[in-house]
Parts: sequence; structure tokens; C-alpha cells
Amino acid sequence: MNINKLCYRNRSVVVKKVGILGGTFDPPHYGHLLIADDVRTELQLDEIWFMPNYIPPHKDKQVTDHVHRVHMLRVAIANQPHFRVETIELERKERSYTYDTIVLLKQRYPDTMFYFIIGGDMVEYLPNWYRIDELVQLVQFVGVKRPGYSLRTPYPIIEVDVPTFAVSSSLIRERIQSGKSVTYLLPEAVQLYIKENRLYET
Repeated sequence: MNINKLCYRNRSVVVKKVGILGGTFDPPHYGHLLIADDVRTELQLDEIWFMPNYIPPHKDKQVTDHVHRVHMLRVAIANQPHFRVETIELERKERSYTYDTIVLLKQRYPDTMFYFIIGGDMVEYLPNWYRIDELVQLVQFVGVKRPGYSLRTPYPIIEVDVPTFAVSSSLIRERIQSGKSVTYLLPEAVQLYIKENRLYET
């Protein structure tokens, strides 16, 4: 495949600007929504697509079944017209790297410019990403600033300030397992789904 045919820098027309926020979303929480909303507003993007991983390449742990993760995402963003769930990595049902995913997305949506959102803690690892030199020709990276991490990198990246929301999906799972409240950590619809399906219980 000729990579130049997919490259933004060789296209003269872009009809949509879309941010991609990937992750396990196990479960999705307000931190994810805050990042998505701030990046979309700051960069004037048309949409943010939440892209749940099938099997994250850099993680060796079991995650909740993708059916539950997708449903939680959908109820979390139900009232947000600029948000949607993109299941392309789940459809592949195999180990996925960002490069492979972006190539497929460019084939499906040739007139869309994609902005790939990563946390500040991931920026320093970009040189180790699979086919990174080709990937930066296909997508614009967006780095979300985080305390204690530098966004210095030899690759082009847009920096975005997002208020710190010191909550992780793993913390939420731990709180649920120990019977603690998660009321102010994730949307009510997600909380209800978790309870109805008895997710994360010991």
C-alpha cells in the first residue's frame, strides 16, 4: 500500500476533523469525558470518537468483555452529539497497533483528518511506537498535559491543557470491589449499568 495515498499532507480537502481517544474504558469515567470535551473545544474538532481496545498491545491483563465496555461508553456519551463510539479495533479481533488502526480508518474515511489523543505520560514513548515515522504522516498527535511529565518529543504534537482529574478506571474498580461510593467519578447511567450487570464485584 502506498502510504502517500493516505497521507494528510498530500490531501487538499478535509471535510471533517475527528479526535480519537483510545483506551480500555473499563469503566469509562468523567476523566475520559473531560479530556474529550476540552480537546474538541480547544482544537475546534467536529467529533471525538471513543475507541475501545480489543487486546491492548502494552497490557497483559484481563479486561471486562468488550460488549460491556462498549455499552458503558454508549450510555456515558448518550447526551453528547459530538461524541461517538468507534469499534474498529474490536471488529478486527486481533492484536492492534495504532498504525494499523489509523490506516484502516483512513481507508474508510478518506476525507477525515484524525487527531490521536494521548496522555502526557505516553509522549516520551512515541519513539518506540510501531511504525511511528509513518504514523505521524497519517495522524496528528495531541498530548494532554499531566503534572510531572514533559511533552518534549522529536515528533509533531499539539499540546492541550486539561484540568487534572486524578481518577483512574482501576481506582473505580477497586472502590466498587470494596463497597465504596463512585457517585462523583462516573456518569449515573454507567453506575446503573455496572450495578445491573454486577461488574467489578469481588
